[in-house]
Amino acid sequence: MTRDEIIQLGFLIFPGFPMACLTSMIEPLRAANEIAGKTAFGWKLVSEEGQRVEASAKVWFEPDLALEACDGLAYLFLLSGPSSRFDQPVPSDGKLRKLARHGAVIGAVSGGIFPLARSGLLDGHKTSVHWCYEAAFAAEFPKIEATEDVMALGRRRMTASGAAAAFDLSLHLIEEALGAGVATEVACWFQHPLVRGQGITQRKPTFATASTNDMLPDVIRQAVDLFAENLEDPINIADVAEAVGVSVRQLERLFYKATGKTPFHYYKALRMHKARQLLHYSKDSMGQIAIAVGYSTASAMSKTYIDVFGISPQDDRKKVNMFRVRDNTIAPPA
Repeated sequence: MTRDEIIQLGFLIFPGFPMACLTSMIEPLRAANEIAGKTAFGWKLVSEEGQRVEASAKVWFEPDLALEACDGLAYLFLLSGPSSRFDQPVPSDGKLRKLARHGAVIGAVSGGIFPLARSGLLDGHKTSVHWCYEAAFAAEFPKIEATEDVMALGRRRMTASGAAAAFDLSLHLIEEALGAGVATEVACWFQHPLVRGQGITQRKPTFATASTNDMLPDVIRQAVDLFAENLEDPINIADVAEAVGVSVRQLERLFYKATGKTPFHYYKALRMHKARQLLHYSKDSMGQIAIAVGYSTASAMSKTYIDVFGISPQDDRKKVNMFRVRDNTIAPPA
């Protein structure tokens, strides 16, 4: 690519896509053009057939191109919810693979990793997965290496976990094309406090407290990591205490101070949050979900689920699907 050649990006949007992810990528690129005093980046909105697309915020977008007409793009990023699928998967997946073969970098933001993975183009690539989708992604694509990092930047694939990470991804593209000075000025322009690269882990909420996982004391964070690694095969609290080097009594006292929950109740809530992900973003049966979070039966899981969320898993799925199911297919989340 020559110095003055415009870098063309495409954003393939699906019904129900998160609008914030789109603006978080485009606005830094626009600002970079202004700061650099030239059009370094250009972008097009793309839909499968060139049709209008409604975002999750109920705002309609008029794409510039159909997927079939995307030749010449340097980058194509998929933006969607986790349940999004092509209306015509065979030709559309084929077009994505053709673009990849001819040199385009293919990527995805937030739930866009799901249709990209379904196309086969994430096979063999490390993929950034938003924490709220990690259980559903692992269930559907167990062979794809997922990371909790905010971004995964490969030579031919780029994925970002959410809207803030999409901003960081655009900063990365700006730095590559225009240098670190322009990228830093763009970040300051938008009061983006920290320019994040690869290797930065997503911040996750902790339950019943205003903290996030990276704000927890070291002992508690180690215990939470052990809980998270043992959702399908539950681990004993005493074993966790021994692994982090404290007594059970100390662990309980420290845990309650940091999270407002005992280790037992926190662990239970963590397992139920994974169950809720699977309820909302997968088609797994209640029995399959129960096993995935360490329960032998759906009825046993249901009792705990009601205790944590105040609603049965069956009713929770029905409630969500009132808005997400169209023609017996789980639709993108709002």
